Amino acid sequence: MTLSRHAASLDGKVAVVTGGGSGIGRGIAETFAEYGARVVIWEKDAQTAQTVTSSVGGLACVIDVRDPEQVDGALSRTVEEVGIPTVLVNNAGGVFKSPLLDTSINGWDSLIRSNLTHVLLCTQRVARIIVQHQAVGSIINIATIEGTRAAPGYAAYAAAKAGVINFTKTAALELAPHRIRVNCLAPDFTLTEGLERIGTPESLANAANNVPAARAGHVHEMGGAALFLATELGAYVTGQTIHVDGGTSAAGGWYHHPVTGEYILGAPQPGAGT
Repeated sequence: MTLSRHAASLDGKVAVVTGGGSGIGRGIAETFAEYGARVVIWEKDAQTAQTVTSSVGGLACVIDVRDPEQVDGALSRTVEEVGIPTVLVNNAGGVFKSPLLDTSINGWDSLIRSNLTHVLLCTQRVARIIVQHQAVGSIINIATIEGTRAAPGYAAYAAAKAGVINFTKTAALELAPHRIRVNCLAPDFTLTEGLERIGTPESLANAANNVPAARAGHVHEMGGAALFLATELGAYVTGQTIHVDGGTSAAGGWYHHPVTGEYILGAPQPGAGT
């Protein structure tokens, strides 16, 4: 059967995006709205949540997705004011540097709760209501390339994201009989508000040189990948992690030389070719 153009549509669907007030979450929310979804932002920052919903329509629920009671409240409000959510993007998360020898149990717990625990919580709650209404659903978890490779200085964060990737596989199998697909996106270097705040033009340019595509990703490119998984275009895809990373995961340590453009093994040296 040939897919129609409607296969790329989210018309009439309710899509929840956690952490949708900025960065990749914002890019996904804006993309979903453009393709017809009624977008609901679950976000702890009231200002950014309202900014996004003001531009795309929809609903903003200012909550901490790590709190079960707040998630239950946001879900109830979503159903009452917008409708049954059949698309969920678990995008919320946080990161700070924490070298292995210095990581405290509180720091470890914080990173696990911020990046992994809420994925279970939101997936479980939304999946239950999809099953209850015998709907067809798509759940998309946002991990990172650091969930599939070493991340010196970020052991807890990387472990949590690796957990998200494995959770995606198990959830996909358990929810498949209920017609709910579960997949994951693993971005690499993507320009977000947070990255632009902490980076310098030089450091961002050097980081881009380490990507085979020779540039940073855009949040709306993450939105495009999420759109594929959320719509009928990805109807036979479940349990998968898609690396939206400009080729970094495939490179395995090979990098473009900043001057010749040839591939070299090992990161380019600062100032190479100058």
